[in-house]
Amino acid sequence: MRNHLRKAGCLCCLLAVLCFFRAAAEENVISPLYPVPDYVSCLLDVAREEIGYTEGEHGRTKYGEWAGDPYAQWCAEFQCWCVDQAQQRMGKNLLNVVWPRYSASNTGRAWFITAGRYVIRKGPVDGWGYQWLKGCSSYIRSGDYVPQPGDWVFFTWTANTDTDHVALVEYCSMSESGAVTVHVIEGNKPSSVARGTYGINDPSILGYGTVHDVMDITMHFGNTGEKVRQLQEKLAYLDYLDVSLVSGHFGNATLAAVRAFQEEHGEKASGMANMSMQLKLDQAYEEKISHDPAIWTVVDED
Repeated sequence: MRNHLRKAGCLCCLLAVLCFFRAAAEENVISPLYPVPDYVSCLLDVAREEIGYTEGEHGRTKYGEWAGDPYAQWCAEFQCWCVDQAQQRMGKNLLNVVWPRYSASNTGRAWFITAGRYVIRKGPVDGWGYQWLKGCSSYIRSGDYVPQPGDWVFFTWTANTDTDHVALVEYCSMSESGAVTVHVIEGNKPSSVARGTYGINDPSILGYGTVHDVMDITMHFGNTGEKVRQLQEKLAYLDYLDVSLVSGHFGNATLAAVRAFQEEHGEKASGMANMSMQLKLDQAYEEKISHDPAIWTVVDED
C-alpha cells in the first residue's frame, strides 16, 4: 500500500512539473519595446510585495486610509500608494510626474491625456480625436499597442466610456497562436491585491496610461495639454506661431498657425491638426533641424 502511495505521489509531482514547463513554454514573455526605467522596476517590486493583501471589515484598506477614505473602492488608491512607496524608496518625485495621484473615476485617465501619454485601445479619444503610434501613418486599431511594464490599464464594466477599474501592467506574453495577454497586478480584485490576465483585445479595456510617449493624436481648437505644447513648439520653430504663444492651449493663434501650415503644404485648411498635417509638420521640422547650425553639436577631436 505504501509503495502504491509513494508511486502515486511521485506521479503527481511529475505531472505538476510537466504542467509547469508546458505552461512556461506556451507563455512567451514579450520583451519590452522600450527601456524599463529604474522607477518602474521599483514600482513593480512594491506592487508584488502587496500581492495577497486583503481588505478588512467593511472594505477598509490601508490604501484608502492613505488616500483619505479608508472605505473607498481602492483600485486607484492601491496603485497611487505603490507609487508613493516607490518614490520614497528612490528619493524621486513620481506622483503627478510619471503617474497621477487620484481617486475619482476618469480623473486618472484625464491626467494621462493631458500629459500626452494616453493610448486608447481603439477609436477616438473623447474630446480630441484619433491616435496613431509614433512612426506610423495609420490610425491605431485594437491590439496595435502592446502595453509596457509600468503602464496603467483603464477598464470599463459598462457600455459607456467611464473608467471603472485600473490595473498595473507587469508584462505581456504571446501564445503559440499569436494571442497577446496582458499580465497585471491589481487592487480591489475583488477584495484583495492579486495578479490578473486580460486579452489585449478585451472589450473592457478602454486604454492605457503609458510610461513612455508613444502616440500622437488629432487636436483641435479648445484642446489643452502636452501634445498641444509640442505642436506649438514645432509651429513656432517653423515661424508659423510666435514663441510667446506656446502655452499648451489650442486657441485662436494656434488655429491660424495650423491653417497657414495646411495651406502651404497642400492640405485642406480645416484648422484641425490631424495625422496628415502632423506627419508633414514633423517632416518639415526635422528637415529644418538637420540644417540648423544653431543646434549642431560641436565635437572636440582632442
